[in-house]
Amino acid sequence: MAAQTTIVAGIAGRYANALFDLAVEGNAIDEIADDLRGLSALIGESSDLARLVRSPVLTREQQVAAMGAILERAGVHELTRSFVGLVARNRRLFALNDMVEGFARLRSRHRGEITGEITSAQPLSGDQVAAVKAALAQAMGQEVHLQAAVDDKLLGGLIVRVGSRMVDASLRTKLQALQFAMKGAQ
Repeated sequence: MAAQTTIVAGIAGRYANALFDLAVEGNAIDEIADDLRGLSALIGESSDLARLVRSPVLTREQQVAAMGAILERAGVHELTRSFVGLVARNRRLFALNDMVEGFARLRSRHRGEITGEITSAQPLSGDQVAAVKAALAQAMGQEVHLQAAVDDKLLGGLIVRVGSRMVDASLRTKLQALQFAMKGAQ
């Protein structure tokens, strides 16, 4: 358990570690991960659900009942439903997204994957993401799980973060470096 705390910490880390241990015990890691990813996507898409999760005005009972109904309708694993119910009863729904991220990191480490993030100016195709994954896997010597994000301020290029390493090959950064170099030449 001590090794797990190095990648997830705080309230969210304690909950994510406990859920991960139960998922391992129940041989349901992938199913729970899928449930959590789906729940996180629902929260991101629905302003009402996001308000439910973050609102201190709603009572514990209201949050438990609402989350229970949503998860029942979504048909999630019993462990996921019990976990989110416990989180709601303990008034910790505000940290649910951090718990989901912590669980994902624990799952990746359990599978021997390294997690990373790739940011581009425009959405990347599946082939482009696969090419970056293959290059990173070769460089790192193990599988890399990438999450893609889009930042139109980059203008072009990519920013890739894996662990504490970052490669910034964005057009924005190159233009800033050129601008800085030109100031020094004057």
